[in-house]
Amino acid sequence: MLRSMYSGVSGMRGFQTKLDVIGNNIANVNTVGFKAGRVMFQDILSQTMSGVTAPQEGTSGGVNAKQVGLGVSVASIDTIHTGGSAMTTNVVTDLRIDGDGFFVVSPTDGGPQYLTRAGNFTLDANRQLVNADGMFVMAADDAGIITLDETVTAFSIAQDGTIIAIDQNGIATATDFKVGVAKVVNPSGLEKVGGNLYRMTPNANPESELVVSSAADLELGTGSIISGQLEMSNVDLTNEFTEMIVAQRGFQANSRIITTSDEILQEIVNLKR
Repeated sequence: MLRSMYSGVSGMRGFQTKLDVIGNNIANVNTVGFKAGRVMFQDILSQTMSGVTAPQEGTSGGVNAKQVGLGVSVASIDTIHTGGSAMTTNVVTDLRIDGDGFFVVSPTDGGPQYLTRAGNFTLDANRQLVNADGMFVMAADDAGIITLDETVTAFSIAQDGTIIAIDQNGIATATDFKVGVAKVVNPSGLEKVGGNLYRMTPNANPESELVVSSAADLELGTGSIISGQLEMSNVDLTNEFTEMIVAQRGFQANSRIITTSDEILQEIVNLKR
């Protein structure tokens, strides 16, 4: 069979994957805390027709190798962890991290912990700070679940995550709870598990270590917490539609390679009449 046919098939598969990623990005253009993905390609091992000949001084010149490429493959599907635009809501429990770091949530106290940039939190009936799926927002320094006292009538959240409670007498007092923020060395190494959540992996932090620390920590490099704002998706529609056009034309060109290769094979078969 012609090498060009299999190269075209590999190109169509690659651009189909690229279109899948672009479609997911566009679908999540209004998802709070969503981070866009991108597809990077690499060529497949080339077939060597003839090797390299070394030059001989004053006798003969060197000859380069003759190689034919065998197609393309997906090198990586990266998650771009750039900051999204801020949307002001003026809701106290809507939080945005201005800088690096992730909120830490858990389905149970002491259970598995997940990371997220979506800060659309609320207080449940037990006055516990939870996310939209009912997962508990973890406090800094292993303080566990954030639960407000019944005497608290209102509260605010400082940039370092400290919850400042206001009692029925209008007196503001800093509580022992801080909204936790976890710093990740390689955010692209996190595994997406759905629901705006990420799971820690050995390629994100050494030995999958997850430490819930404080926000606005200059030593750790965690970002500040901004109350009353949400971080929107970092998807750029202009870029996504441009990449969609490129992927569509690339898919079309590779399909034309397959069609042309098929016509050539048909001519070869017709040599025997």
